[in-house]
Formats: sequence, C-alpha cells, structure tokens
Amino acid sequence: MDQLALLFVLLLGAVVSVPVGDRLGLPAPVLMTLLGIVLALLEFVPNVDVPPDLILPLLLPPLLYAAVRRTSWRQFAANKRPIFLLAVALVCVTTACVAAVAHSIVPGLPIAAAVALGALVAPPDPVAATAVAGQLGLPRRLVSILEGEGLFNDVTAIVLYHVAITAVVTGTFSPWEAGLDFVLSAVVALVIGLTLGWGADKLLDVLGDETLQIGLTLLVPYASYVLAEELHGSGVLAVLVTALFLAEYSGDPDDVLVRLAGHTFWNIVDTLVTGVAFGLIGLELHNAIGTASGRWGELLGWAAAVAAVVVVLRLAYLLPASWLTQRLHARRDYDEEIPTSWRETVVMWWSGMRGVASVALALAIPLRTEDGAPFPDRDEIVFIAFGVIMATLVLQGLTLPWLVKRLGVRADTEVEEEFERALAVRAAKAAKRRLREIEEVEDLPEEVSERMLRRAVDIGVRISPRLAEDERREGHEQRTRRLKRLRRIERDMLSAARHEVLAARREPGADPEVVDRVLRHLDVRSLR
Repeated sequence: MDQLALLFVLLLGAVVSVPVGDRLGLPAPVLMTLLGIVLALLEFVPNVDVPPDLILPLLLPPLLYAAVRRTSWRQFAANKRPIFLLAVALVCVTTACVAAVAHSIVPGLPIAAAVALGALVAPPDPVAATAVAGQLGLPRRLVSILEGEGLFNDVTAIVLYHVAITAVVTGTFSPWEAGLDFVLSAVVALVIGLTLGWGADKLLDVLGDETLQIGLTLLVPYASYVLAEELHGSGVLAVLVTALFLAEYSGDPDDVLVRLAGHTFWNIVDTLVTGVAFGLIGLELHNAIGTASGRWGELLGWAAAVAAVVVVLRLAYLLPASWLTQRLHARRDYDEEIPTSWRETVVMWWSGMRGVASVALALAIPLRTEDGAPFPDRDEIVFIAFGVIMATLVLQGLTLPWLVKRLGVRADTEVEEEFERALAVRAAKAAKRRLREIEEVEDLPEEVSERMLRRAVDIGVRISPRLAEDERREGHEQRTRRLKRLRRIERDMLSAARHEVLAARREPGADPEVVDRVLRHLDVRSLR
C-alpha cells in the first residue's frame, strides 16, 4: 500500500464512520482514531509521510472555519468569561503543572522542554469536542463553551509552545520578549483576520456566481493562516477572526443557492478533513512504537502520570471555576450560558479530549538545537504526548456517551422550541409588513391580498405549528397534508422530466451543456 492508497482508505473511512458511529452510538472521530491504530499495526501499511510543519496548515484552517460557521461572535461574547477561564487560564495552569511533573519524573528533562510538552498536551481539541459533544444532545450552553474553549485555546498553547521550543533551541529565554511576542502575535492576527474578512466579503459580492463564492470560502481560511504565520502572528487566531467576520457580516439573505450549496459543501469538507485528521492520529502510533522499543514500562508510566495530571487537573479546575462563575452570575446578572449543575460540570470535564493540534505540535519538535546537539529527550516527549492523546481521545471519547446518558444531561428542548416559536412570529410579522408595503404602491385585488396574507401567516405556522389556534392548526394540518400530496405528485412529475432530459443527453447530436442547463433549471425548481 502506498501513501495515495492510504489517503483513500482514510477518506473512505471518514465517510463510513459517520453512519457506523450513529448506529453504534459512538463518535465518528474516535472510530477514525481506532481505524488509524489498526492500520498502524498492519505491516503492509506504510508510515505516514507528511512533514510535521504542514499538518497544522493543511488541517486546521478548514476545520476551524467549519466550526465557526456553526456559531457566532455574539455567542462567544456571551460566554467570554468561562471561555477565558478555560482557553487561557486553564491552558497556562495545565502547562505549568505538566511541566513540573514531567521535569521531576523524566531524568534529565530540561524545564523548557517540559514546558513544551505541557503546552502541546494542554489544549483540548476543538474538532473532537465539537464532533463528540455535538452528537450527544447536550445543552447548548455546554456546547457553546466547549466550542469556544476549543477554538481559542490553541492560540494560547501554540504561543507557549513556540516560546518553550525557542528557549530549548537557542538556550536563552526572556519573559519580556515572550510577553511581547504574545501581544504582537495577537495584534498581527487580529489585523490580518479583519482585513482578509473585509476583503473576502467585498470579493464575494463581486464574484456573484455561487460556485466561485464557495470556492473562495475554501481559500480564505488558508490565506488567513499562512499570511499570519508569515508575519509572525497567530494563524489560528487569524482564521477565527476571519471566519467570525464573514459569519457576522457576509451573505445576502436572498442568496438561497449559495447558502444551501455552501452548507452542503462545508459539511462534506468538515467530514472528510476531520476523518483524515483523526485517522492520522492513530497512524502516528508507528512513531510511538518505535520510540518505546525495550522501554515500554518506563515510558508508559511517564505517559500515564502526565495523562493523570491533565485529566485530574481539569476537574480540579472546573469545579471551583464553575462555582465562582455561577456566584458572579447570580450577583451581577451576567448573560453567560454557564453550567448549572455538577453533572454538567462533570460532562465538561470528561469532554476535554486532545487531538489534531497536539499531534502536530509533538511531531513538529525540532530534531536538533542551534549548536547541533539533539533536542533533549525528543523521543520521550513525543511518546508521552501520544500517550496523553490516546488516553483522552479514545478512553474519554468512547465513554462520554455513556457518561452523558448516566448523568441525564440533555438539551432543554423547551427553550429551543420557545426560541423557534419567537423566530417564527418575527418571520411572519416581517412578511406581513412587506405585504402592506407592497399594497401601498400596488393595486392588488382583494382575493390576492387575502391569499398573500394567509401565506404570510403560514410562513410562521410552518416553522412552528404551535402558533396556530386549535381550529386553525387543524386546518393548517389539513392544508399541509394536501400540500405534501401535491408536492409528492410534482416531485414524481419533475423526476420523470429529469429522466427524459438525461436520456436526451445520451442521444447523438445532443449538446451536453444545454442538457445540463435544462437539468439545472429542473433541479432548482425541485428545491422550491
């Protein structure tokens, strides 16, 4: 098996793991990691030949962009305090504690190298948290905080990692320079993210065609990441800012095809890239096995100790942090969507899985320092990092669904339904206002006005049937059944039309471009 065949297997596994995971009640990323582990143990499967410094630039931009599309800036702003406590404070605390433990148990491990280890295992993976937690029907407030933590903690961890690596490679360290680098990295990322977001928004309006617009959205995250890294900024933060800007300000409400096609496109990208990323995590087991040759007991002991620190520290941090945030919420009436019980706090604790960023940072550790000496204990650091990743991702990922079910933590469907009802009312009122504006400038027959008014009401009722009174609801249900029947008949008619047009495509002399244009017209008609 060559590298191309291996990539095809991972892509196929990414597609198949979704329905298999749904049927088994297991997260698809965890299944892909297990697939990667199985492939790594097969002799005929080659080692992954991807330069470590390309893993983050290739995988993170589309994954971050896809994750941001499911949220909004205001959601982050509403949870800024708990996100800060997790994405910044907890990452720093975890880095320090892991560095202290690793320095004490690994003979001869320099403190700077131990800090690098702590930084690369400190951040829970945004993709793992979102993919796993999002499938379990958790309360939206928990998913929002986990998404925010996962998206922003890489910024903190990567800066700490680079500072520690530089200290090991050069043999020098300046706290003032490290702090200045952190600030400059954030400023550069913010400027680039906002600039590219604004420029992409303007370019999307110029392009017009939905195919070109969606293609641009794939390029923009990569451009934002690479440009920020070239200018010594945070590529992760730049992608987040660009994606949040486009999510907040870009998009015409009437661009239905762009929205539908873009949603489908990014779902496909998210599924495939996530599958490949977690498959690579399992495949990198080759490196860990090679490192541990003859030293399994010692290295496994070190990895277990660091994994225990990571897991236990998260719980020890979350319990008082959640209590403090709730007290502040009660006193000052903040708007954060915070955990409301110890059960939700436990679920947040067990959702702290490590993943893609940790693997990429571990593999990107330099082989040598500036003076030509080997990087101290590099093999040991990589093995410990993979031990932590496997322990958190596989163990926690496989048991999180059971834990959620056991604790009975579920989404508040009543709140979601109430919000959906409120949106339905607003949509119906907006349609009525527009109808009145049209009636002021156009002379509509009375029967047309009444029919349009009923359709305006139906807009809201179709979104939330609870808006209608009992009698009207029954009438609406009858009309809905009748409409479904008519649509079923129309779908059959359109299907017959499409079959006929496709048959014409195979006839001699048929122009395929004309056929495809007619077929596109029929497809768009089917969406109405």
